[in-house]
Amino acid sequence: MLEHVTAKESSLRASSIKRLNLTDRLSLIGLIHDGIRHGTDDSPVASDLYEELWDLVDATVSGAKIDKLNVGRSTRGFKTLEVNSETGENLGRLNMLYLNKPIPCFYLVYVEVAAPFRNKGLGNLILKEFKHFLIEKSAIGMLDNIIPSDDPTFAIYKKLEWKPFREITGGQGNGNDDAYMIFIPPAFADKDLKDSITKLVHHIKRKRPAIDMRDNELMVQRTIEEFKDLYQALLTYFHNQMNSGKHDSLMRFMLTRYITKLLGFRRRISQLLGYTGGESMEQIFLHPAIRDMPAQSYGPVELESRTCFVSGNRELWLHLPEQLKSNPARFIEALPNYSRPNFVAWLARNKKTTKDTLTLGDLLDMGFDPTRLKEIEIDGETFIFERTHIRALPRLENKREFLLRAAEQEPHFMVRNTRVRFNKPLLTIRDRGNAYVLRKKVPGIHWEEAIEQLQVLPGLKELNNHLNLERVVTRTIAKVTEKMRSHLKGEDCNLADPSGIFVSWDLHTNQPRLIIDMTSSHLETVWVS
Repeated sequence: MLEHVTAKESSLRASSIKRLNLTDRLSLIGLIHDGIRHGTDDSPVASDLYEELWDLVDATVSGAKIDKLNVGRSTRGFKTLEVNSETGENLGRLNMLYLNKPIPCFYLVYVEVAAPFRNKGLGNLILKEFKHFLIEKSAIGMLDNIIPSDDPTFAIYKKLEWKPFREITGGQGNGNDDAYMIFIPPAFADKDLKDSITKLVHHIKRKRPAIDMRDNELMVQRTIEEFKDLYQALLTYFHNQMNSGKHDSLMRFMLTRYITKLLGFRRRISQLLGYTGGESMEQIFLHPAIRDMPAQSYGPVELESRTCFVSGNRELWLHLPEQLKSNPARFIEALPNYSRPNFVAWLARNKKTTKDTLTLGDLLDMGFDPTRLKEIEIDGETFIFERTHIRALPRLENKREFLLRAAEQEPHFMVRNTRVRFNKPLLTIRDRGNAYVLRKKVPGIHWEEAIEQLQVLPGLKELNNHLNLERVVTRTIAKVTEKMRSHLKGEDCNLADPSGIFVSWDLHTNQPRLIIDMTSSHLETVWVS
């Protein structure tokens, strides 16, 4: 269940990133603002403000990860405990490392709260379930608590009777052991555990090169601090506008970009090993005036001399509407949002329509940015525009070439009786601080969102329990990823990560498209994009 990427390497990369102070950030925002107002050719652009943050995020999320596609397996002592509610919902998972010497012990690697139940205080309930599990198994519990004392989640472990390492061992060990916390079940309550606990910590340290958890945790803390510092700079620079209630396009754009980057980071760290303080992201608290601000995903008008068309099918570019070619960002952002199930459900819950303007608070409440994907019809066929940041363009081009090559080598193949198809980028447009990628719309949704729907919707939950559809999805995606990696031949393995895989789904009825027979069930199609 481990996807091993050396966190030490990412930590070293991050250590070379120079952090700006508040004065530096304010000066940079001012230069960006002046450049936009006066059209200065050599002025910084909005993305320069986020350069350091992007570097930190990329370095942080490259650490050792939980492989969600193989989360149910037990490998080299790693085990998973699923936690379900009384009504059958899967609330989350506890990922653990089991050690049986010198005494039975479960070391808590990572707490994963299921997507539909995040930010509802369930992390605490899951840890209570872990406590009951340890008592039932008569095993010691261990975890590495890196949550700072001023964090709201710090008290969770002590309330559940977790004790610091030094309290158990009477001062044995060294300063580096202070972060370890121990739970002693009733079966060991009257035993002297000093030597055993010290040996367990020693064994854990021997395992650390395999999981690199500590570096992950420190990197997450550092990146959260960067988010907080950047937010303070934006708050300071736009203070007068906030007080007046008049928000110019630059302010809305910069704060929207900040929020979308925060959402992306929160989503991506969910896979990091050892980060048990996921709720620490809640320490970034937005001012009410910012929460109520309309989201604006593209920047003010940039210099007209900058090229919009980047790469791809030139003939398709010529078939696009003239208004799009003359003002891409404004035209694309005005298109309808892709009606993914999570977005449709959020609109229904909040009694909103697709025509209502979304605020920054709405994006935070949803946990994702629904405006990233836009639908457009060209010559009677439906396509999707995906908005991404400009610095992703080199990797995007590498991914496009990889998909082209894979499609040529094996244009049609099956995995677990499921058809696999390629949905490569058709063209890329750059405008207003963003890149827009055009692909054909496929009759499917992202595989992780498919699993969320199987966990949330009453009808699908029953079907999932009966046919074990989560397992069907994850095993299929794992096989597709494995197959794609076989085409890489020494290239960057991230080109074949599962982040761009969609599964067949009926968007109108919000139902999976399955083939069910007497012996098994499988998805109709998956698309690699």
